[in-house]
Amino acid sequence: MSWRLQVVHTTRYRYDTPVAQSYNEARLEPRSDRHQTVLSSRVEVEPATRVVRHVDYWGSVVHHFDIQTPHQELTVTGRTTVETATSPPDLGDATWADLDSDDLRDQFEELLVPTAIVTWNDEITAVARELRAASATPTDAAEAVTGWVHDRLTYSPGTTGVRTTATEVLEVGGGVCQDFAHVALALLRAMGVPAWYVSGYLHPTREAPLDEPLVGESHAWVAAFTGSVWPTDPTSTHPVAERHVRVAAGRDYGDVTPFRGVYAGHASQDLEVSVELTRRA
Repeated sequence: MSWRLQVVHTTRYRYDTPVAQSYNEARLEPRSDRHQTVLSSRVEVEPATRVVRHVDYWGSVVHHFDIQTPHQELTVTGRTTVETATSPPDLGDATWADLDSDDLRDQFEELLVPTAIVTWNDEITAVARELRAASATPTDAAEAVTGWVHDRLTYSPGTTGVRTTATEVLEVGGGVCQDFAHVALALLRAMGVPAWYVSGYLHPTREAPLDEPLVGESHAWVAAFTGSVWPTDPTSTHPVAERHVRVAAGRDYGDVTPFRGVYAGHASQDLEVSVELTRRA
């Protein structure tokens, strides 16, 4: 069943003294694909400035801008309305022989190798080998990875950071959605399944009432290539469907960071982020 979701994502920086300049980029605008249709989307910046939009290497929309006047506060707001679950996910019918072919491994090389965050050690390699051996198809393996990560990790905010590697997450034993995604990516890639890190939003309520704004947050899951691009959510284990809004994808969190920037000055900063999700239909 399709939903119409409105998302308001606000990032606000406050500086203790004015900064002279800042250079910034935001990934807040979803793109339409076969699973969702973007009805409207805009990015607002205060102080007002010219905002340039482009699509990056991974197909994600990026807004970048600079502010050349002194400012003590910066607010960036993404406003989006999107129809979700416009078509059901296709699980794909690739075989292990398909994924092991030289042509496919060359095509998806960047999604099969480690990154600075998606790392794997002997434990992850052994688990990946075990899960692959027990799975008749890559689709079965991706499903097994989702379940293993969900069972192995505990959702525990504050125990990890954006640079915590997949192997470090296993040592800690928990983390947040980005950590669940990074561990799942490590397992999938170690067993030879190409996989993307996906960022976006997950509405927190299954039976969401209409027109009732709820506090949400950014969310992360993975998408595995199993003959088709199949998204799966190891944190919630809910099907990626009407409650999910996809914004960006890449190799790991570093490719999809919702907002990043630099500024000129010696000010310290306070960061405030809020996400409001409203089901409209």
